[in-house]
Amino acid sequence: MTQKNDKPLLQGVILNPYLHYGTFIALLLLFCLCILWELWLDPMVAGGSIYFLKALPLMFALYGVFKGNLYTMQWTAMLVLLYFMEGVVRWYSDISILSQRLGMIETILSVIVFFGAILYVKPAKQHAKSYQKK
Repeated sequence: MTQKNDKPLLQGVILNPYLHYGTFIALLLLFCLCILWELWLDPMVAGGSIYFLKALPLMFALYGVFKGNLYTMQWTAMLVLLYFMEGVVRWYSDISILSQRLGMIETILSVIVFFGAILYVKPAKQHAKSYQKK
């Protein structure tokens, strides 16, 4: 499967649709988790907090990841590392058991998005390197 918005040198590269949609679903779940966590499930401030805005950068990535844009997949992989760090910190340092569990879920989802995006882009990157050597 090739992407219609990619450069001609990447035509003929087969990209894994399972990684594509798995990455998108994990990103969408991470986006929903960030909003639900800070508004209803276990907000830092009682009654909900403005920290739900931490989900805003993920919203910008959703459309590009849905379309399978390689560039968006690359920067999304780097972006979710911030959510990985937050998840690990809250998993091990929050007092609330629910918040610890939500931190664990955030960590797992961010790892899925990271590796899904990296492995999705890998064949295109390898093809581009071999194309440059010619």
